[in-house]
Amino acid sequence: MAAESKVSKLVEDIKELSVLELSELVKILQDELGVSAMPVAAAPVSGQVVETAADAAPVSGGVQTVVLTNAGANKIAVIKALREINQNLGLKEAKDIAEGAPKEILTGVKAEEAQSAKTKLEAAGATVELK
Repeated sequence: MAAESKVSKLVEDIKELSVLELSELVKILQDELGVSAMPVAAAPVSGQVVETAADAAPVSGGVQTVVLTNAGANKIAVIKALREINQNLGLKEAKDIAEGAPKEILTGVKAEEAQSAKTKLEAAGATVELK
């Protein structure tokens, strides 16, 4: 019960903040906790392409994880892209990753490297998610 009252008080305190103060709070929480307040987009309707804020402008700094969510129809191109991204992968390992999606491809990499890997995999026809 004590935790519920703490949370309720915190919510009431946040309601009293100005927009500027709230923006500052969000930034501090992002920095302190290493999280992002980026909204999660709804799943696109079949065949529809949706560009999220993450696609439009990659987050500078920070570390991200690249997750292959679906290899798509052109698995050969995805396997080639996987081997280009991680040159330590053999053909069998890359094939297993493509067929076993969802799989983490890269973990703890810089945002620029994660965005580059995402771009290569999407160009090959895969569906990729950055976390």
